[in-house]
Amino acid sequence: MEKEKRRLGYQEGLISAVMNTLLFGLKFWVGSAVGSVAMIADAWHTLSDTLTSLVVIIGFWISGKPGDEEHPFGHGRAELIASVIIGTLLGVVGVNFIKESWNQLMNHQAVNYSTISIIVFAVSVVAKEALARYSLWAGKKVKAQSLLADGWHHRSDALASALIIVGALFGARFWWIDSILGFGVSALILYAAADIIRGAVNTLMGEKPDVQLVEQVRTIVEESLPGTSKLHHIHLHAYGDQKEMTLHIRLPPQMSLQEAHAITFTIEDRIRKELHIETTIHPEPELIS
Repeated sequence: MEKEKRRLGYQEGLISAVMNTLLFGLKFWVGSAVGSVAMIADAWHTLSDTLTSLVVIIGFWISGKPGDEEHPFGHGRAELIASVIIGTLLGVVGVNFIKESWNQLMNHQAVNYSTISIIVFAVSVVAKEALARYSLWAGKKVKAQSLLADGWHHRSDALASALIIVGALFGARFWWIDSILGFGVSALILYAAADIIRGAVNTLMGEKPDVQLVEQVRTIVEESLPGTSKLHHIHLHAYGDQKEMTLHIRLPPQMSLQEAHAITFTIEDRIRKELHIETTIHPEPELIS
């Protein structure tokens, strides 16, 4: 499973990076030719997808490195740090294009869209939606959040390009439409930046386990120790794909240390095999009223 996950991660990241770089070049060329802020902004939005895909590749490479003396839990959080940096740079791009759109609007600059520019952006819509579907399929197959995030990033770019095509078709009637579309694409860029930063920061700061995971752990504990266990104090620490969990269970006070060890080992082993989480269990004597 891990080999398949890493293979799909590298494959998706490489295909995405190459295709996005080509689309960036085409979009930037036609956008510059017609003087469209919206098209140039969308070109940079596409280039940001290239950077995101490179983060996916780097993340899968670094997360595959084993822990060492300085990083006993592995290197998975390097991907999160890179995501914060990329999200910040993406935010700067979004703010700059808001300024460009405002200046164009104040100067009453109209844009005459060419046929080739509309064709390029139509091709971009099809290509980015295909990339989105592939990334989402791969992410669901191997349960990789980075691939799922990359898929939604591709889809947001496809939507932005579709908006620009609509604007190009009405550009001759409304001189201000390119500036408005520039604001719209800039908003999408800022939203993508905020989403990337928020997701990375939340994981770095530590999130409580979701309800579904808690129920899965509870089921394993109850099946291993029916009727007597009381599960509490569940804490989850994520280091990329490496996850560490600590939890407390209450056991009968008359139980021997050897029995308690055997039970906790059984539970830890099941959680490791079924949920792929390294777990440390703290046993406590059950309170008797």
